[in-house]
Amino acid sequence: MESIQESLKKWMKDNRNFQENFHKIRTALLQDPEIQGILSQHPELTSKDIDKNLMKMYEYKSQQSTCDNCPSLAQCVNILPGYTPRLHVENKQFQLTYEKCAKKIQADEQQKKKSLIESLYMPRDILEASFEQLDANDQDRTKAVQQSLAFVQSYGTKQAEKGLYFYGPFGVGKTYFLGAIANELSERKISSMLIYMPEFVREMKSSLKDDSINRKIDHFKNTDVLMIDDIGAESLSAWFRDEILGSILQYRMMERLPVFFTSNYSMEQLEQHLATSNRGDTDKVKAGRIMERIKQVSKEVPLFGANRRT
Repeated sequence: MESIQESLKKWMKDNRNFQENFHKIRTALLQDPEIQGILSQHPELTSKDIDKNLMKMYEYKSQQSTCDNCPSLAQCVNILPGYTPRLHVENKQFQLTYEKCAKKIQADEQQKKKSLIESLYMPRDILEASFEQLDANDQDRTKAVQQSLAFVQSYGTKQAEKGLYFYGPFGVGKTYFLGAIANELSERKISSMLIYMPEFVREMKSSLKDDSINRKIDHFKNTDVLMIDDIGAESLSAWFRDEILGSILQYRMMERLPVFFTSNYSMEQLEQHLATSNRGDTDKVKAGRIMERIKQVSKEVPLFGANRRT
């Protein structure tokens, strides 16, 4: 068992080490240019006031130093990840607050932009598309690029009440255009909804089971910019064509809300396709009614060129 004298000697030694470390920390803090700047603005602070607030100053400098050497937001080691300390004096008391750091602000802004783009069964590369990746010098794509840029730049005006109807062969990048437009719109705080048409049909059918269909239809009706990818990829039931697609397009036509489409069919060819239901029934009148709505909410833009998926 350790004697009392030995314990006392050990405590005195540890205490001396504590006093030495405390003195070193205090000296380093008071020699720090930023701390000196704060103290110079508050000559009313006494030595006692400063000693009482050394822990706040120490926390500030230790947290700030990790911010200066931070490689990324994911590797932040601060007490509050993504927040950097701010030190100020009020009534002789040092107040330490935390604010979002530049990396946190940037990450939040990126997340906010992503949240503006909703999608239903769209591949990741489409959701990361950008105008920078579009070849504006390709003559087969020049008109599509010009029309896309014109829409984004004029959004909110009468010129942007119609979206675009991109049509052309498989693999020329029609869907990529939708992603690029959606991302450019998100930069301007404008929301969009991208829908892959074949999965959209199945989604709406399954919604009948849980009574969520009306809520989903209302969402598609009211989103700022609706984008329907690959319309005409499969035969539609008369119910879906007239009650679902027709209802959405009618609402957006009346409210002058733009809709974008991609298709392998031109508008004329799509009308013929829509005239025949998946049961083989033919109704050219109702197909013509759907096409009138499509023409009211979008402008036809051909998109040709080499297959970019090969």
